Amino acid sequence: MAIDYDVRDRIAHIRFNRPEKLNALTLEMYDQLAQAFARAGVDDEVRVVLLTGAGSRAFCVGADLTESIPALAEGRFDISEWDGAHLKQPGFYKPVVAAVNGLCMGGGFEIMLAADIRVAADTAVFALPEASLGFVPAGGTLVRLVRQIPYAFAMELMMTAERFPASRLAEMGVLNRIVPAAELAQVALAYAENIARNGAVALSVIKEAASTLGHLPFEAAFAREAQLGQRAFTCDEAKAGLRRFLER
Repeated sequence: MAIDYDVRDRIAHIRFNRPEKLNALTLEMYDQLAQAFARAGVDDEVRVVLLTGAGSRAFCVGADLTESIPALAEGRFDISEWDGAHLKQPGFYKPVVAAVNGLCMGGGFEIMLAADIRVAADTAVFALPEASLGFVPAGGTLVRLVRQIPYAFAMELMMTAERFPASRLAEMGVLNRIVPAAELAQVALAYAENIARNGAVALSVIKEAASTLGHLPFEAAFAREAQLGQRAFTCDEAKAGLRRFLER
């Protein structure tokens, strides 16, 4: 399979594995990626997802221009069929850490935007080239980007279609951290391991709140926050954590 999946120590490792094509996504890979995310989402053993790309040249350059984009342009399938791969579907509240090496472009950039923690190699290069080809980054980016970073930065990324170094993406607030390429795997794994040590319910509630409360008026948002917080405070993990704290 061109999308690798395995679980180790509460971490679901998902990897684009088509390095000879810069991890460009075929239609089959989109399906496999959606299935991998869905599998991690329902697996109680999984606390966090670590998303990577095989090889050193690319994280993912998006859809394969020789297959996926022509099929989409010709109307042979609807773009919503990629929702699972782009984590657009409601209810996926597992944390995702992305380790970005090399080129991160188009659909690869869009999938990265679905991650909660983004660590990039200092050699990584980013772009949303869609506008230069006459279409748009509609794999979640039209919604996510203007909510995640300042408006002017989002417009610059989407409208210029230019390539940007990792340092510029960090300035814009897209990335959490930039590290030497040789340290990328280790640093990203450390993030995932740290998250995996935390309570599963707490992690889920944090992500659900961050994903669903931002559009609500304050009163409604606070009311929903209380409901989500109550779920976390009354779960078995919280009770056990409180006991450990009191024993210390």
